[in-house]
This record gives sequence, C-alpha cells and structure tokens, in this order.
Amino acid sequence: MRGTFVLTLGTYISRLLGILFVIPFAELVGAPAAGLYNIGYTQYMIFLSIATAGFPMAVSKFVSRYNSLGDYETSRKMFRAGIGVMLLTGFLAFIALYLLAPFLAAGAIGKEKLASGITQEDATYVIRMVSAGLIAVPIMSLIRGFFQGHQSMGPTAVSQVVEQIARIAFLLISVYAIMKIYNGSVITAVGYATFGAFVGAIGGLAVLWFYWVKRRGTLEAMKENKVPPSEISMKKLFRELFSYALPFVFVGLAIPFSQAVDTFTMIPAITASGNKFADTIYGLVTFYGRQIIMIPISLATAFGLTLVPTITKYYTNREYRQMHLQINQSFQMIMFLVMPAIAGIMVLAGPIYTAFYKYSAEGVLLLQWQAPLALLFSLFTVNAAILQGINKQKLAVISLALGLLTKICLNYPLSFYLHGQGSIIGTSVSFLVSILYSFAMIKRHAKFSYKQLIKRSLFILLLTVFMALALSVLESVIGMAIDYKHGRGEASIVLVISVAAGAAVYLYLAHKSHLLDRLLGTRFSFLRRKKARSV
Repeated sequence: MRGTFVLTLGTYISRLLGILFVIPFAELVGAPAAGLYNIGYTQYMIFLSIATAGFPMAVSKFVSRYNSLGDYETSRKMFRAGIGVMLLTGFLAFIALYLLAPFLAAGAIGKEKLASGITQEDATYVIRMVSAGLIAVPIMSLIRGFFQGHQSMGPTAVSQVVEQIARIAFLLISVYAIMKIYNGSVITAVGYATFGAFVGAIGGLAVLWFYWVKRRGTLEAMKENKVPPSEISMKKLFRELFSYALPFVFVGLAIPFSQAVDTFTMIPAITASGNKFADTIYGLVTFYGRQIIMIPISLATAFGLTLVPTITKYYTNREYRQMHLQINQSFQMIMFLVMPAIAGIMVLAGPIYTAFYKYSAEGVLLLQWQAPLALLFSLFTVNAAILQGINKQKLAVISLALGLLTKICLNYPLSFYLHGQGSIIGTSVSFLVSILYSFAMIKRHAKFSYKQLIKRSLFILLLTVFMALALSVLESVIGMAIDYKHGRGEASIVLVISVAAGAAVYLYLAHKSHLLDRLLGTRFSFLRRKKARSV
C-alpha cells in the first residue's frame, strides 16, 4: 500500500499536470487541432508499446521473482541485457513509425481535406514529430521497471512528474511562440507539441540517473547472493522474460488499440453519416473528455504497477492468503476512490468542462457519457496485473483480444448512428467483455472469492449515491447565485465549492460507517479515540 501510495501520488501529480496543460493548449489550437494531436499520440503509444515489448513490467516481475529467491546476480544480468534490447527496439520503432506515417495518416484522415482544413500531409508531419520520443522512452521505462522490482517506487513517481513537467513546459512554450510570436501555423504548433514526448523523456532519464547514482551502494550490496546464482543461459533467461513480457505488450496496448479503432473509424463513420464536424467530435471524445477521466484511472495504473511484483512474490512463495488479501484490498480501494470520482464527474460535468475548456453543451454531454469508462479502464488494468502476477499471462491476452474484437465490430456502426456517444458505448461494451472474462479467470485460477468485494462495492455505491444527491442539490443552490456557463472563473468557483463539499460528505459517511477503518486499518482510529476522550 505504501508503494501504491507513492506511485499514485506521482501519477496523480503527473495526470493533473497533463490536465492543466490542456487549458492553455486548447485555447491556442482548438478542438480539431487537438484531435490531430491525439491522432499522432495514438500512433506513438502503439509503437511505444511494441518497442518496449512489455520489458519494463516483465523486468519488474523478473527482478521481484529472483530477488525473492535471493538470486540478485541473475536479476542484474537480465537488467543489463534489457537495456541493450530497449536501445535497439526503440530505434527500430522510431524508423518504422517515421516511414509509415503517410499510410497511418491516410487511414485516419483520408484523402480529402477535412472541414477544419486538416489534410493527410498535416497528420503525417505530426506523426513524424512525435516518433522521436521512441528513441528515449523505452530505456526510461525499463529502468523504472528495475526499481519497481526492488519494491522501490519513488524513482518511478518522481521521474514521472519531472518527465511531465519537462514535456508540458516545452509544449506550451513552443506552441505559444509559434502561434503568438512568430504567427506560425497551427499544424506546426501541434507538431512541436508532440515532440515534447522526447524532451520529457530526457528529463525523466535525468531523474532516474540521479537515483541510480544515489542508491548505487544499496544495489551493489545486494549483489551477494543468498543462493548460488542461476546457471540458466541467456537464451533461456530471455525466453522466460519474453513469456512474461509478451502479455504485457498486449495489455499495455489495450487503451491505445481502443483509441486506434476510434482514430480509424470515427471520422470516416461520422463523415459518412452526413455530419461535417467529424474531426471536432473526434477531438471532444478522444482528447478533451478522455483527459479528464484519465485522472481517476491513474489510481489503477499505480495499483497495476505495484500489484505485479507483489503478487508474483506471494505466488512464488505460496503465500496464498496474503495474495488474496492484496487482491481484495486493491479491488476495494479502486471502488472506494474511483466510484465517487465518476459520480462527481457526471454531476459536475458542466462546471468541470467549462473550467477547463469553456462551455459546450455537446462537450458536457460527451463527458457525462465517458465518466463510467474510468471504472472500466481501472478494473481492466488491475485484472490484467493480477493475471500476470499469478503467471496466467495468456488469459490476460485473451481478455484483451475479446474486448478489442468487440470494439472493432461495434465502433463503426455505433459511430455512424450515434456519433460521439456511439464510440463511447463501443468502448464501454468492449472493456466490459474483457473485465467479465478476467473476473472469471481470477476466480478460477487464484481461487479468489468475490463475496466480500460485492458486499463492500454495493455499500460504496450506496454512499456514492448519497454523495451525488447532496452534490446535485448543492450545485443547484450555488447555481442560483453563480452561473458557471459565464466563464472559467465562475465555473472554477462552483467546482471548488462543490468538490470540497462532495468529498467532505463522502468521507464523513465513510468514517461514520467504519468503512475507512475496514479499508485502511487503524490509520483513522485516532479520530475515534479523540472523539471518545472529548466525550
């Protein structure tokens, strides 16, 4: 839980920065250009997942497994080999994406110029600019995985934050300079914005190097094995690592693949339906709305990063009771934190959207539709981590394949008839299929009982409903004095008051019902002792 907290804090700060940059970025470039930015980033994320080949998380699992056996030399040997592999695959992925950019752009944009003026050549330029990040990011990810395998989450958390700060600083400065100082084109600005991925990676690598130098003594001290080092050849070690890594590739591709289906089907489908604003709708769904719902998803990402090495350790040592407790705690914390976040986004969609992007009735509606995706993405991530932790990687791949096939079948017709909402429904159904399958596999192979989780989730849902009702009433009362539609200032005031009140109501109910004690142990028992003494 401590490791999860550290990673969660770092990831949340990183996500928050990622949300805040959207405000000035959207103001400078607009929704169609934001959609173009997302087209480039979607291709980049797919090639990044292929370039890393699941190595970072696999190394985390590999290091955790061999360290738990006392064989530190074997884990170090694999780490050194992994660095070389990441250098090679990163460079090859960069070359591939750069050369394939025209074909990927044609699939996303088509041959005709869009209503906003964006062309296939513009998309090609943006994809090629973002491809530079593939040179540095794989190495950075592998080093993070090595630290996580040692149960050290601080380097990952800090490097994430610094990477995001460096990326966003470069992005905003370059976009502002191009648009306002040099009167350049919005396409050039978006291209430089995507190049920020490379700049951010350099910042993240600098942080990891600092931690490596700082902790070199501790890591060197672990070289002395408690057991004789493994005599397995590098060929067999790589075979074992790839058995861990390949499923991580597919699982890591879950959200990027889902976004890729949107990229290649939404604009053609909506355009074919007769709607001339396909690129704007695409930007609203895939960039504006998704940036907001990714905040609660950050929690699941942190849980997933810490669950794999932890569950692997318990599974390897046959500590099944501890493994079940870890799984149960993770699921319950996801429900406890993500469910009220979803309710808050749905109730406060108007003020949230206006505070970040300016009021748009369609944008608010699409954000409300997207909010529940946060829980689906979170559960998918955690389920995949659990299956990989218990060496059922193939089942995680099957789970993804079932969901992706569902998305491919549904997305075009749903986008054609329902436009933005259709794409969101397609995504929801596809992830629901994956989640139900993985739940069944966890029950079968981890012998995990969902009885307590279901009871606790229903209780959390009840508290969430009470919070949502209170939040809705409060927003209506505040709305009599402040109309959030007038601008970001008014929306921010409504948002701050409402969020603070909603969080207070939810935490009060969780405290009075003893839910906090059950989830977090004795951490909040001091509140009861203080109250008892005052009485």
